[in-house]
Amino acid sequence: MSTRRQLPDARSTAIRPAKLAHVVLRVSNLERSRDWYLKVLQARVAFGNEMLSFLTYDDEHHRIGLIARPELGREADTHTGLEHIAFTYGSLGELLATYRRLRSLDFQPYWCINHGPTISLYYKDPDGHRLELQHDVFEHAEDVTAFFASGAYQENFMGIVFDPEEMAARFEAGEPLAEITKRRGLREGETPWTMFVG
Repeated sequence: MSTRRQLPDARSTAIRPAKLAHVVLRVSNLERSRDWYLKVLQARVAFGNEMLSFLTYDDEHHRIGLIARPELGREADTHTGLEHIAFTYGSLGELLATYRRLRSLDFQPYWCINHGPTISLYYKDPDGHRLELQHDVFEHAEDVTAFFASGAYQENFMGIVFDPEEMAARFEAGEPLAEITKRRGLREGETPWTMFVG
């Protein structure tokens, strides 16, 4: 005999997703895109055939799904769609080491920016999908909330561009992390859009 179960009361209790599981992208060349994501994320193939590939880098069965659609053209920035996918690294050192590893493979970020809450490196995959590799500057969510409340983000919602090689050198020289990750204010003549690279 089965024991009856009762569904949670979704009207009076917020039932939220437990996690963001994966992102699936349409790609024009499956092998090329799969190899790019394997290298960038240091992932492994969980499943693949000639039409799709599921990639993971942790205990999730797949984090990135790639579907072969060779007849498709690249998505234009003039249309709505996915802006970017972000991956957080456990430390600034890990992010900068990943930058150096990718640079050795000739994968260059097109935009390096200190958003304030994150230090972010943006890359484009072979089909032009944008990938953000980031380090969380603040340890706790309340600290990010305080940063937003300070007015710093109101003044500059974009961030300040930086040279990743210079940041890596400062890191290796032992400069305090708080100094390396501190976001400066806008200078005379700069606007948030001065800092944007699409």
